[in-house]
Amino acid sequence: MIQSFEDYQAYLEADRLALKKKKTFRNLRFDRIWRFQRLLRRLEYLTNCNGNWLLRRWTSFQFGRMSRLLGFTIPINVFGPGLSIAHMGTIVINPGTRIGANCRLHVCVNIGTEAGKKFAAPVIGDNCYIAPGVKMFGDIVLGSNMVIGANAVVNKSFPEGNVTIGGIPAKVISQKGSDGLITIGHSAT
Repeated sequence: MIQSFEDYQAYLEADRLALKKKKTFRNLRFDRIWRFQRLLRRLEYLTNCNGNWLLRRWTSFQFGRMSRLLGFTIPINVFGPGLSIAHMGTIVINPGTRIGANCRLHVCVNIGTEAGKKFAAPVIGDNCYIAPGVKMFGDIVLGSNMVIGANAVVNKSFPEGNVTIGGIPAKVISQKGSDGLITIGHSAT
């Protein structure tokens, strides 16, 4: 979670590296996903560090507008540094979810709570690749260096990490982790 201006700068740089973006005018101005992620991090910084209320409201307005344009329902303070959103399209994340550093996230992902339990949301480790169409729900824990296969429905914990899971319901389908599938934007500790 961003707790200082230095954290804010580190998160921005980690996200840039994870997205493989160069600091060109074209990328800074016209890459909508990178712009969304920069707004996300700015809003996190302004919220967590008692930033200027007027700037926070303006950033929140811009963030909401960009969220609707891209189809994202992603709350603040969920993702660690090194977030990489692959595509525009529907992504829904519950505010109680916690996801570590270096997450690669694809379209049509839904991460939520178990029915009737408002705060029973998943906790996901570092260096995770979440493929298109993944659905995760409930009070579950997923370890680091995991791959969650396309269209998987994850409703139980896999705390050991370093595996690939997939299917409905999800089960271990390979002992291969996320090496080679994500770009490390931040050193996970």
